[in-house]
Amino acid sequence: MAPSKPRARRARGNVYWLPSGSARVTVYGGIDQLTGKRVQLRETVAARATRRETEKEAEKVQTRLLNRVDERRSPRTEATVNELLDRWLEVIEIERKTRTGYVGKIEKHVRPTIGRLQVGRVRADTIEGLYAQLRRCRDHCRGEKFVQHRTDVEHICDEHTARRKCAKDVAGDPNVLCRWCKRACAQHRCVPLSAGSIRVVHAILSGAFMRAVRWGWIAVSPIEQTEPPTVPQPNPAPPSAEEAAAILTEAWRDPDWGVLVWFAMTTGMRRGELCGLRWNQVDLDVGVVTVRNSIGQIAGEVWEKDTKTRQHRRLTLDDELIDVLREHRARCDERAAAVDTRVRRDGFVFSAVPDCAKQLSPDTVTQRYWRLAKRLGFDTHLHSLRHYSATELIAAGVDIRTVAGRLGHAGGGSTTLRSYSAFVLEADQRAAVALAARRPRPVRRPSTGT
Repeated sequence: MAPSKPRARRARGNVYWLPSGSARVTVYGGIDQLTGKRVQLRETVAARATRRETEKEAEKVQTRLLNRVDERRSPRTEATVNELLDRWLEVIEIERKTRTGYVGKIEKHVRPTIGRLQVGRVRADTIEGLYAQLRRCRDHCRGEKFVQHRTDVEHICDEHTARRKCAKDVAGDPNVLCRWCKRACAQHRCVPLSAGSIRVVHAILSGAFMRAVRWGWIAVSPIEQTEPPTVPQPNPAPPSAEEAAAILTEAWRDPDWGVLVWFAMTTGMRRGELCGLRWNQVDLDVGVVTVRNSIGQIAGEVWEKDTKTRQHRRLTLDDELIDVLREHRARCDERAAAVDTRVRRDGFVFSAVPDCAKQLSPDTVTQRYWRLAKRLGFDTHLHSLRHYSATELIAAGVDIRTVAGRLGHAGGGSTTLRSYSAFVLEADQRAAVALAARRPRPVRRPSTGT
């Protein structure tokens, strides 16, 4: 039997001639791990003066593409950014509310813009162009004029009905403001996306493309070559001492609500931590509160979760706040006894049911505080009470690490220092003045010339 001929090795690259005289170079880049299809690297060489010159240029391009494949610098998949994001969302481990925020940013800002691009074709200028577009308009209008509807469902672009009559018609004055006219669909107005939201988009793309590098889909992440968006300057706006007193007085019309506002103002706890605080985490004899959990909410869904930094902390309470909490517990016991039940040992400190088995919803607390501030004419929100607690501690001379520990900031105080740098500077200036007042002064003697 005649020996079989050795099997010819299949060419890794080919050059195809186009009718225009140009040459299309194709190089085999392996098997797509995601789809199982062949990966082809393609590049077209424009026609030169002669065919021989075009052949030489095509050979150079083919050699360069083959080197990219051999050095694993070529994309190992033809997957799109949309497919990468879908896979990334499947494997990352993040908190539910964070995931919801990421999905919202992806659906709004990433998929409509670069979602259909192949992962290997995304360059640094592509990403920075997206950021520039977001800084111009969050709705990606590209300068087009259109009517911006309030909802995607079918509707009539007019809020006026038999019951919602136009105030202009009722008063007979075209200059009267009508709240229903404000809600009608109007021409689009460009509103830039905030710097903080652009940084969230940057974090999403950075995490997804780093996973693509780890999975071998691409060799280098284009995010590494981009300039990240600027960090927004923290600008906390705590209420003044007079505003805080007015807020607390107004809240105390309902003692239970007043206790919550006072407690938030004193401890600086986050709203989810306030809603998730249980009676078995409060030791009134020792005067210590242990923060172990929080309450999360998305629309009408409420669930219990870990704290934001996944760290438990203990907060010491002052004597006056301890007395307020004792009175609050006595009221809770009275309400429970009135309906022949008892406050559960693990019941929530702030609850609307007699046995304290159900927590308050974070959004409900936020909305109630907003209505309270609106009645007083203050432009503030619930999170400002956390700023108030932090700034008062700093003004009292408490060191930054202790303030960070009470607030539950990660980073050993770096987050606190960055967020409240202006207030730290003011406290430092007061410290310098206080030191100068107590510093001994030498007896100055006139110098004698020699």
